[in-house]
Amino acid sequence: MKKLSLTKQLIYICILIVGIIFIALGIILPNKLLPIYEENIYNKLKQPLTFIRTSDDIDNITIVEDTDIAYIYQTQDLIFVSRNINDVIKDFDTSIIKYTTNKYGKIIYKNRLYYYYRISNSKNESIISITNDKYVNDLEKDTFHTILLITGLSFTLCSLILIVWSNNLVNDIIILKKKIKNIDNDNFNITLNHNFEDEIYSLNESIESMHEYLMNNESYKNQLYQNISHDFKTPITVIKSYIEATEDGIETNEESLKIIKEQINKLENKVHSLLYLNKLNYLKEQESKLKSRTKLSEVAIASVEKFKLIRPELNFKLDLDEKEIFRGTYDMWETIIDNLLNNFMRYAKKEIKITIKNQKIILFNDGEKIDKSIINNIFTPYEKGLNGMFGLGLSIVKKTLELLNYDIEVTNVKNGVTFTIK
Repeated sequence: MKKLSLTKQLIYICILIVGIIFIALGIILPNKLLPIYEENIYNKLKQPLTFIRTSDDIDNITIVEDTDIAYIYQTQDLIFVSRNINDVIKDFDTSIIKYTTNKYGKIIYKNRLYYYYRISNSKNESIISITNDKYVNDLEKDTFHTILLITGLSFTLCSLILIVWSNNLVNDIIILKKKIKNIDNDNFNITLNHNFEDEIYSLNESIESMHEYLMNNESYKNQLYQNISHDFKTPITVIKSYIEATEDGIETNEESLKIIKEQINKLENKVHSLLYLNKLNYLKEQESKLKSRTKLSEVAIASVEKFKLIRPELNFKLDLDEKEIFRGTYDMWETIIDNLLNNFMRYAKKEIKITIKNQKIILFNDGEKIDKSIINNIFTPYEKGLNGMFGLGLSIVKKTLELLNYDIEVTNVKNGVTFTIK
């Protein structure tokens, strides 16, 4: 593929455009103007004839001072011509008169073009004014030169403007190219000084947003990995300690197995959460799962049955419309409701309520209100919540809902906290 810079491409396009304009104006236009030229020349030939009354008048200096026009005075027996007849008509002879049969027109005489105008009087005498094509040719040349001058000046001015504009555009594109190449480099910082809110500006804004997203995402990943490492390290350390304590006879086998089992369950839940987070990226490409529909009342009832065994003292209230259908699979909604209820189990005092009506899901617990400094980041992975608790549960809820094109809001109310999905 041939390499051409944008500036060169623009110059070639300008030359092509000027060529087209030159052909259109320099060749086609003069031909279109020819009838106007000819009308002017007929008027020019007609006007002097009003001053000629006799054959003597054709040599009057005021009439023949325009040497481009010659005159012929024809009577029944004689033919008189102006002094300049041979200057106007090459190889003149009187046979040219027989071609001037109309009132006016143009004729080809001895391979040359001539224009004439003829008037007759009551004595059957005719007066003919005649000229060659020099006048028309001069007009065409003047028109052509004028068009050439205007086109040339216009092309030069437009080219200078376009070259300056294209150079600025190319420089902006080069900067954008560098920014894209270093989009994941936090130390790279070049500002694009663009004065117009056009496509270049929009592209630069998108690149800046992408750069910021990648930097935040990288920071988020590093923090996430650090938290995961810490989160996994704690139960592993506990398991290792109880194994060593059992080997040393400090702890009984029964007590150690109980603690080890608890820690393994915690590890298993954390692994499942991480696997589910990774699974969400895969689910984005599974349109069939996203098009699935689920009766949410069934999910809510099943989840409550599981969690009420953990804290039997809690009062679970359900206000469900069994006809409510939501986007997503049963498994996805089970994950959402289970993670929310799992969070509620830590904070609820006496009551948890689930309301599903009018394409809206409202979950309430009567626990402590969430601090304002925490509430906006509550869905961030491993963000510390009330009493220093942290994890992946609410982050999984948020990401799953985003995948299904739903939103979730957290609000402190009079007697507790509500989570609203809509």
